[in-house]
Amino acid sequence: MNTVTKRMLTGSKALAEAIAQEMERDPRVFVMGEDVAQYGGIFGATEGLFNKFGPARVRDTPISETAFIGAAIGAAAEGLRPIAELMFVDFHGVCMDQIYNHMAKIHYMSGGHVKLPMVLMTAVGGGYDDAAQHSQTLYASFGHLPGMKVVAPSTPHDLKGMMTSAIREDNPVVFMFHKALQGLAWMDQIDESIGMVPEEPYTVPLDKAKVVKSGTDVTIVGIQMMTHAATRAAAKLEAEGISAEVIDLRSIAPLDKETILESVRKTHRLIVVDEDYLAYGMTAEVAAVVVEEALYELEGPIRRLAIPNVPIPYSSPLEKFVLPNADLIYDEAKRIVNS
Repeated sequence: MNTVTKRMLTGSKALAEAIAQEMERDPRVFVMGEDVAQYGGIFGATEGLFNKFGPARVRDTPISETAFIGAAIGAAAEGLRPIAELMFVDFHGVCMDQIYNHMAKIHYMSGGHVKLPMVLMTAVGGGYDDAAQHSQTLYASFGHLPGMKVVAPSTPHDLKGMMTSAIREDNPVVFMFHKALQGLAWMDQIDESIGMVPEEPYTVPLDKAKVVKSGTDVTIVGIQMMTHAATRAAAKLEAEGISAEVIDLRSIAPLDKETILESVRKTHRLIVVDEDYLAYGMTAEVAAVVVEEALYELEGPIRRLAIPNVPIPYSSPLEKFVLPNADLIYDEAKRIVNS
């Protein structure tokens, strides 16, 4: 009988291990981006790969996102499996044409003849005072456009398993990892950045949400840091006799509607919480799905918690003010359950 070896790993170690194992398994896999080689990526996602695989397969690039993402698209079209790291998701503005008009559309516009098996890996999230141009998540910006799978894992286990799935996927995948979940020494470490991870390669689906806590009174849907905030709020609610079900979306596109609807049909109440902007965002999409397909299951209005429509502040108190947190989720859940 096969045994599974599990260890406690940080998010960054889990990501780097997934990439290394896939590079060992498949010689077509390579990595490119800014500071991904000897430095190991500023968020540790490629640490140790350069020493193991060398400069031909772990390539530092010039500071030209348009150039190296375009190069990754071309390499994928020719049958390789590139992983291109866009250092901060906020920088997608300078290479939007490559992402939105080429990476997302070539398969469709070629009538399915050209596959693009590539991963666009990028860091998301705030909470560490890095201001408006380095602190966004922008989940909805990528989820809005057809042609790409968009995922955002919340645990080291899922980071490894979903990265393995993303590398093996024949369609382009936008893989968003949250800075706070990388477990880096120079950032404020949180408990959720460390978790049990099997040593052996494994996959986690790119299209399936996860019920991280079962409940009967209210459904709370979140992703990445907001999943963890929802879990903390649920524990506090449990102590007061309110049973909250917490769903970690994990995938933004495709959206796992079935898991959300099944939960709402059980709890009859819904809160959606997001670290992206409120307007036109993921919270609105989840709410619309439930209203369209399970309206008469609801016993009250859907509540949405997200960042107000302002740039992320540099000031630490102001940043904390705009980011949703466990206390806000707790208060909102109590309000809708008791109303």
